Amino acid sequence: MRGPGAGVVVEPARPDDVGAILALRTSLEEWMETAGVVQWPRGSLPRARVEAQLAAGEWHVVRGAPGEVVGTLRLLWADPEFWGADDTPAVYVHGLMTARSRRGTGLGRTLLDWAAERGRAAGVGLFRLDCRDTNPVLRRYYERYGFAVVGRRDFPLFSATLLQKPLDGV
Repeated sequence: MRGPGAGVVVEPARPDDVGAILALRTSLEEWMETAGVVQWPRGSLPRARVEAQLAAGEWHVVRGAPGEVVGTLRLLWADPEFWGADDTPAVYVHGLMTARSRRGTGLGRTLLDWAAERGRAAGVGLFRLDCRDTNPVLRRYYERYGFAVVGRRDFPLFSATLLQKPLDGV
């Protein structure tokens, strides 16, 4: 891989990565709270949920030092919770996280590129994700990557902006 992602290895998470995934999430929840970013409230991702998602093969990680996870994402092929009963072939990303120590290195873009490549390899034409309506900075990040807003989904405690991008132009 050339460019910012050169040398980055994205691999399936292992059962012993649950603690590191949750530690990364907690550190980002704390940073967001301090920075006034409303995306993930503290403690909003239960360990049991991560364990079940990992057992389903959804979590992928980038490792740093031994025992450290510096980047993650969940890769899905359907997302009825956010996108409803839409059966359009697409690749979906949730849980995109990069350690604050990797800020500005292009790791987030590398993870998005990796997910897009998985989608193309699977023959799907769309790349989809979402972010909370309360996080315009993240929305702009995704739009700069090429995603376009295509909808909104209201939940009891928050609303999410739905974004997608064709995979032919990644």
